[in-house]
Amino acid sequence: MAKRYISTTGMILRLATFLGLAFAATIVRAGELEPWKTKSNAIIVDAYEMNSIDWETMLADKRISGFIAKASDGLPESFSCTGDHNGDTFNHCKTMWRKYAVSRELYQTRRMIARTHGLLWGAYHLARPGNPVDQANHFLDYADPRADELMVLDLEGIDPEKYMSLEDAAIFAGHIKTRTGRYPILYTNHITAKYIAAHRAKYRLLSRLPLWYARYKPDIRQVFPMGNWDSYALWQFSSGINCGKRRCPYRVPGTLDDIDVNVAAMSPLALKAIWAQGALLAEKPLPLTLIARAEQGAGTHVVARATATFSEPLLISRAGATSGAGSGVDMLVTGSIDFARHERAMQVAVAADDAAQGGCSKPSAVTGGAGPTTVQPPPCNTP
Repeated sequence: MAKRYISTTGMILRLATFLGLAFAATIVRAGELEPWKTKSNAIIVDAYEMNSIDWETMLADKRISGFIAKASDGLPESFSCTGDHNGDTFNHCKTMWRKYAVSRELYQTRRMIARTHGLLWGAYHLARPGNPVDQANHFLDYADPRADELMVLDLEGIDPEKYMSLEDAAIFAGHIKTRTGRYPILYTNHITAKYIAAHRAKYRLLSRLPLWYARYKPDIRQVFPMGNWDSYALWQFSSGINCGKRRCPYRVPGTLDDIDVNVAAMSPLALKAIWAQGALLAEKPLPLTLIARAEQGAGTHVVARATATFSEPLLISRAGATSGAGSGVDMLVTGSIDFARHERAMQVAVAADDAAQGGCSKPSAVTGGAGPTTVQPPPCNTP
């Protein structure tokens, strides 16, 4: 009886230990999958003009550490009261001015409220087709960003007919850096981020901007690292797309379901220290594959091939330049290795070795950069 009691007690203790470990593992997995459920992580709200916000109620949520507002949208509006606007030029002019004045006043009011209550502040520009320098100037004139405020380039896709092209996006970011001394961060979705990462040799500047990542799924463990991005700076995990009356990843009090919600995988204090951003991410080396081929003789003689992959690129030189638009350009100057010169040296060495061993080599034709070259071996050693 005592033995059975001990055995039963041991089984209960083992079961309790197992359940405790399983519960702890579940908490860890939940933190990995849904970082917004980790209460120590900072929550950031971003909004456009039409989002309804009850500030007093929203500020009751002490996890909310920052607010990012939409600022400019594409090229600046034309407020010209001349020309034909569907036969109603005067009213069109009044409407455009009213829209601009109201949205700008709303932006300034929200910034004042947010900063007064200790929230971090940021602004984003919705990138459209059109002159990227004019758009960058429009954003800076509209947002008037302070040194401690976040600047964001919102790039919604890679179709240049609908959105700013990737080439123009790099010019936009470079012009922001020229005028403010800081780069913006890049807001975009998974498809666009994946494309930039896959073509980072072409879009070097964009691939090095800190990433504000929009993805409405609970799991992104298989996403990163992606190009130069080891992780996200901010993750937009909730919006009207996946937030409704029945289910929502995170409900912000005082707002409707259409508000966008983001998480930073760090405490509010840590986020405040890096919030303004402004620097580029470190550039990871591109993989380089070198294929070399060496042939000697003809006919059935052996042909040797070798392939080597370098974990770091062969950097010949780095140079800086400035474009006509005033945006900084970082260029990699590439070079070539003169394999023909090395092959000629090898042929001479082989011929010399044959001569030393009493053999006799025939002249060899080697093709170099300046045309074919005949390599004369040393005189043969005759018996």
